[in-house]
Amino acid sequence: MRKNNVYITNIPLEDALKTYLTAIANPVNTEIVPTHHAVFRKTSQAVFAKRSSPNDHCAAMDGIAVIAEHTHGATERNPLTLKLGVDFETINTGNLMPKGKDAVIMIEDIAPQGEGTVEIIEAAYSWQHVRQVGEDIIAGEMILPGMHRIRPLDLGALFNGGIGEVSVLKKLKVGILPTGNEIVQSINELEKGKIIDSNSRVIEGLLLELGCEPTVYPVAIDDKEILTEAIRKGIGENDFFITIAGSSAGSKDFTVHIIEELGEVVVHGVAIKPGKPTILGKIDEKGIVGLPGYPVSAFFAFEKFVKPLIESWYKMPRSNHQVNAKLTQRIVSSVKNEELVRVTLGKVGSEWIVTPLNRGAGATMSLVRADGILTIPRLSEGIESGETVTIELMKHLEDIENRLVVIGSHDLIIDIIADEMPLSSAHVGSFGGLMAMRKKECHIAPIHLIDENTGIYNISSVQKMFPQGGMSLIRGVKRLQGLMVKKGNPKGIAEFEDLTREDVVFVNRQRGAGTRQLLDFELKKRNIPTEDIEGYHREMTTHMAVAVAVLSEGTDVGLGIYAAAETLGLDFIPIGYESYDFLVPNDEVEDPRIKHFIEVLQSEPFRNKLREIGGYISEQSGDIIQIGAQDD
Repeated sequence: MRKNNVYITNIPLEDALKTYLTAIANPVNTEIVPTHHAVFRKTSQAVFAKRSSPNDHCAAMDGIAVIAEHTHGATERNPLTLKLGVDFETINTGNLMPKGKDAVIMIEDIAPQGEGTVEIIEAAYSWQHVRQVGEDIIAGEMILPGMHRIRPLDLGALFNGGIGEVSVLKKLKVGILPTGNEIVQSINELEKGKIIDSNSRVIEGLLLELGCEPTVYPVAIDDKEILTEAIRKGIGENDFFITIAGSSAGSKDFTVHIIEELGEVVVHGVAIKPGKPTILGKIDEKGIVGLPGYPVSAFFAFEKFVKPLIESWYKMPRSNHQVNAKLTQRIVSSVKNEELVRVTLGKVGSEWIVTPLNRGAGATMSLVRADGILTIPRLSEGIESGETVTIELMKHLEDIENRLVVIGSHDLIIDIIADEMPLSSAHVGSFGGLMAMRKKECHIAPIHLIDENTGIYNISSVQKMFPQGGMSLIRGVKRLQGLMVKKGNPKGIAEFEDLTREDVVFVNRQRGAGTRQLLDFELKKRNIPTEDIEGYHREMTTHMAVAVAVLSEGTDVGLGIYAAAETLGLDFIPIGYESYDFLVPNDEVEDPRIKHFIEVLQSEPFRNKLREIGGYISEQSGDIIQIGAQDD
């Protein structure tokens, strides 16, 4: 008669888990699946859009499509009559804009005057009520980062971005083996002395929730040979294996000895109650966990060992449901409706910061980027900046908490870095970044602001905004700025003076952007009035948005970085390199998130990606320059 089992160890839970995590290799591989089968799967790498959405200019309202310039002068005292087929075309929401037309007048704002004529009393402006190419998604931008669990709402963005298949993590195949002479798997088999196998179905459900592919095997009775063959079979057919019951020290508890004979027992016996007799082992380099048979013990052992193991392989953080946060921007709302505003979150110091996202009904990417929902009640006119609000979370709070909050100027490298570390970004321009930093609403502010007197970037602007000092610049990259024009440069644009030509239409960056400041600096040097440039007041918030506008009909040129032009196949007329740097407070430089950010900047994979894109110099990336007070 064999001796009863004895526990190999009785170690603390955290030590046992750490030991086992080290002992077991990650068995998760990758596979390519059709996008419509990718929901709830996890991306194995970043997904970048293959096409823009919308892919053509289209109407945002029902009404008439017109040439905005031809409506100038229309007023209540001086109504303007327009003719169908000559001055306008009727159009419905979502229809492609007719060739040559650049604005839509809503049907509510026109007065029919007779067959084929309407009257208007207000002039249209260029791109009024028009959804422009790339308004929602721009070809080349990151739709989803790597290690992202694809939600149903993400599918819309993937399809709109032209993604037909996605590389995802393969579902982990996990076998579940119930053991014991008294266990049955059908309610119809229940009789005196028998116990229904509820544990297997609970564990199966927990594994499905984690994204695994579980298989529940027939019950193995308390016979060593039968149990050994069942375990061999399960190990061979799965990536990971779980046995239920038979893990303790009774005379019929064979599991620990079988694992010892077929492989290795890493831990047997953990200092937790319930769940003490848990077995952590491996066979053929695959993990096997023996859960106790009591339902509560089995559940706790699964939660404390199997779940963390799988979460670590799939990089799955935990979440809460709500959080209180400080609002960074004033939100105006209609009193008619309860409004659900998509927001992003970040933790700066001890305070949660919330930033509203695009509120447009067609902006699917705002759902992808959203961390939560802010509800503005009916009869409220909005919420003021600085107020504390309650956010209903859509993502795991711990994941959000570990993020670096980046607010300021836009560049493609932010997406590259975001694929390497938890990061949230808002593109508000360099001056917007300085203001966010001043209000302590971000960890890092990307800026590229030229001193009009010295031609030196960023330092003087920081000193003006922070005259007391206490700030540092993390050197980012030198990036090539220039004029982006259509392939082949059909308009023969060569210099800034060409922007004033009557046949040239320009597209600008938003006020507060460093690129807008650079443009004004160059125009001032050449004594070029801004009013002489058609399109100077048409604003885009990113370099890629400018590139998409140039690629589209109706725009000839924009100022931006080489990388954006190269991505969309535009020709590029270089002006020179500028410094794109990152502002941080001196007392935050040692923050682990900032240090990780610097490590990514200085890494060889990051620099290789910059070389692939082109238009960047990264020789001093990650160097830190302290900026003294203004009078220093």
